[in-house]
Formats: sequence, structure tokens, C-alpha cells
Amino acid sequence: MLRKGPLPLGRTHLRYVEDEAPGGELHCFLLDGSASMLNCLAQAKGWLLDSFDRLARERAEAALIRFGGDRAEVLYGPAVPRWWNERWIEPIGGGGGTPLPAGVASAAHVLDRAKRRQASQIRVLWVLTDGRVREIPPKPDAADRVVVIDCEPRRAGHIALGGSERLARAWGGRCVHLDDVAQQRMNSL
Repeated sequence: MLRKGPLPLGRTHLRYVEDEAPGGELHCFLLDGSASMLNCLAQAKGWLLDSFDRLARERAEAALIRFGGDRAEVLYGPAVPRWWNERWIEPIGGGGGTPLPAGVASAAHVLDRAKRRQASQIRVLWVLTDGRVREIPPKPDAADRVVVIDCEPRRAGHIALGGSERLARAWGGRCVHLDDVAQQRMNSL
């Protein structure tokens, strides 16, 4: 307004300024709730609960999408997690098939909406799965970073199928086993 002086406000006085302030973070968690995940679902939910508690302290946004059976559903967010996370994470169950494409479509919708709302926000997609999927859908465009948490059991004599690693490679992301991820900070992944 100082540049225009006593002149009426005109187009030449207006300037476009990009939002340089960081828009925070959105962590979108995609949880495989299929029957093949039943053995490690409790461990995955425990890690999710720890992650949501950490994100609440950091005032970062989170979203949780569960896919299993024949559908995907947004269970939380996107919003800053609250103190009652355990109340709604604990009853999450599993069973049925692995509709990864439906889960990815739901995540893409959540991430796209978040990008339109706050373009400067960093959007991280976390996929917790054992990798037993028939097809790998395209990575959601609005995901800035992808981390696949491999929930495939590690047992003597068990041959790993490597589906989680294939998914991470296809999406240009990182793959970390669930047993190892608890020892690392989320930000270092």
C-alpha cells in the first residue's frame, strides 16, 4: 500500500507472493487389514498408536485408511491426533482379501484434497502391508514421500515373498520391516 501512495489501488500495485512458510506435515497411513495380516496386525496397530501419539505432540496431521475384505475406509483424519487414539485404533480388525487399489484410491483422494487445501504441506504416505497383493496400482501423485512398512513375518524356514519391497521400488519409496521400524524415529525413515 505504501508503493501506491495517494493513487487509487490498481493491478500494478498488486504482487503475487508464494507461500514460503512451511505448511507442516500430513502423515497418511494405509493399513492392510486383510486375513494374511492377522498375525502381525496387533504389532502394526501398536506402532500406529505410538506414531499417532508422536504426531500429536508434534502437532502434525495424520490420516488412517484401512483396506481389507472388499473395500477401503477412512478411519481418521486428516487432523491432528488427539489423546483418545487408543479407543479407536484398538478395535480395528482384519480379514478378507487385500484390495490395495481401493486403499490407494482412498489415500490419493485424501492426499489430493490436502494438497489443494495447503500446497506447501509435506505429505507422507505410510503403507503397512505384508505385500501379498495381486497388482500394484500407481503411486498417488500428491504423496511427496512413501515409506512401506513390511509386515511379512520373519520366521526360520519362512520364504519371504518380497511384495512390500516391490511396492516400495515401484513407487520410488523406502521399505522398512515392522520389526526394525520401532527402533527408528519416523523422521529418519
